[in-house]
Amino acid sequence: MAEKKPQTFANHGRMDPLFHFIVLPVFGLSAIAATVHFLWRPSAHSAAFFVVSVAAAIAITKIRMYPLRVQDRVIRLEEQLRLAVLLPEPLRSRIPELTEAQLIALRFASDGEVAKLAERALNEKLSRADIKKAIQVWRPDYFRV
Repeated sequence: MAEKKPQTFANHGRMDPLFHFIVLPVFGLSAIAATVHFLWRPSAHSAAFFVVSVAAAIAITKIRMYPLRVQDRVIRLEEQLRLAVLLPEPLRSRIPELTEAQLIALRFASDGEVAKLAERALNEKLSRADIKKAIQVWRPDYFRV
């Protein structure tokens, strides 16, 4: 198996070429075409084309978002468990104060730096991007879809 490229803040985002470059544009353009067709030539047929195209575009977007939300929930649980093991006692009781976005960002922090970064996230109310930018030793996540 080929080695995976090390992840950093600059390259950790993933694109699914089939979804992002084929499915999404086709359904998006179809919805736009149906709208234009309906406005230029209003009829029952063009109205039906418009409704089906917009519904399909919405469905495709929602179908993509559902597994991402499930992954976020799993990541949240994994990070809460990880932090319960790695954080010192005074910080352990503050784990519930971390937002979902903070927990999701903390998954990239190495075990050695996650405690200090979690404390900073709590005290400074760091955003997801700020947490990711502050990470020195990146812990890759190659499982995100």
